[in-house]
Amino acid sequence: MTSSTGEVGAAASFIRDQLPAGGLFQDQEWRVAPRPFPIAPPLFQQLESLGRVLLQFYKAINLLYRQSAVGKQPEWVAQLYDQGKPEDLIALQRDPAFKNEVPRVIRPDLLLTEEGFSITELDSVPGGIGLTAWLNQTYARLDPTKASTLIGGERGMLDGFRGIFGAAPRVHLMVSDEAASYRPEMQWLAAQATDSSLQVCSTDFEGWSDGDAVYRFFELFDLANVHAIHARAAAARDRRIQLTAPLKPCLEEKLSLALLWNRNLRPFWRQQLGEGFLGRLLRHVPQSWVLDPEPLPPHAAYPMLDLTDWQQLKSLSQRERDLILKISGYSSDAWGARGVYLGSDLSQADWSEAVERGLRGFAEHPHVLQRYHKPRTVGFSYYDFSTGAEVAMPSRVRLCPYYFVSGEGDAARAHLAGVLATACPADKKIIHGMKDAVLAPCAVVPN
Repeated sequence: MTSSTGEVGAAASFIRDQLPAGGLFQDQEWRVAPRPFPIAPPLFQQLESLGRVLLQFYKAINLLYRQSAVGKQPEWVAQLYDQGKPEDLIALQRDPAFKNEVPRVIRPDLLLTEEGFSITELDSVPGGIGLTAWLNQTYARLDPTKASTLIGGERGMLDGFRGIFGAAPRVHLMVSDEAASYRPEMQWLAAQATDSSLQVCSTDFEGWSDGDAVYRFFELFDLANVHAIHARAAAARDRRIQLTAPLKPCLEEKLSLALLWNRNLRPFWRQQLGEGFLGRLLRHVPQSWVLDPEPLPPHAAYPMLDLTDWQQLKSLSQRERDLILKISGYSSDAWGARGVYLGSDLSQADWSEAVERGLRGFAEHPHVLQRYHKPRTVGFSYYDFSTGAEVAMPSRVRLCPYYFVSGEGDAARAHLAGVLATACPADKKIIHGMKDAVLAPCAVVPN
């Protein structure tokens, strides 16, 4: 499409008018881009191959935890992962029947920086699958001549998600009350299955049959409110049903990115990832540390921070506080933009309070400290329906590629099915799906 005012307005109106009657999220709005977010071919090639690296990283985390639990790797690793978790969940995580289970959905958060991109988080139970599928479908229909440039095309997200369940005749998308704001996108996603094989259900649903698949769309901290989960876990243990994402909190902790940087574990990572994959992860994952209040010897210091005590973190100058503090996982504050603190954006008092809260909560909710790499400013635009004009918006951008894993064991492969771009105004320091953000699918566009 050309960029004339009338055609831009018509494109934006078409996109807006395709929204389902009930929306895709509860109480969630975003700005509409009249065209996809452009991705240059070299970046696309990096994204396309990143899924293989991340799948191998998940396999390595899974193995690290299992070997630590039986003393074949340092015992402190499993102890750290298990902190604050109930015994029944730890037992499920260690059940031999699930020992090789890893996530079937992988979605990293990538911030575009001057150096390329930073992998700030990994999510194996992500929101946005239905949203990204809808965006790809809508923008493909907006301009069919350019549909092939969309990463994943019109049906990549839909087919990729359905493909993780193999030949299961029915897939039950189990959405908890805690995750209810995402139920509309799951309902839209289910409605796209022409054979009605996908259906959204509550956590009390009991109507599954042998051979079915159950997709867990809720965080593990919410497990206490899912009363039938042990019956489903038993059925999965007996191979009567598929259950994904696996009931393994070790695969949902942000502290894994800190352990990647731990020198004591470097031989393990090198063996399981290989030099190439390890080097690639270390280039893109910011330096990260677990905020453990255990005192260091007086002659020791935290690597790359020159701090000998976490209390010293509180007194860093604003310039020195280009650091993100976040809760690691297993908490209602561990998803979205909750529980995330950017040191340079806070007063000394607020930063000190956040650090103290992280140290105090270590036994139940470990926190992670991460080097902040400032996102670069990128030009993007949205359509303002109130003025009838396209508005240029200098933006900071987060890319969320969605990888769907099909196949078993060594034959498992992670396939890139779509990429969601979240563009926030450049004055926003923490990027998330706020009402001032632009959400758009990504397309490969030559420079």
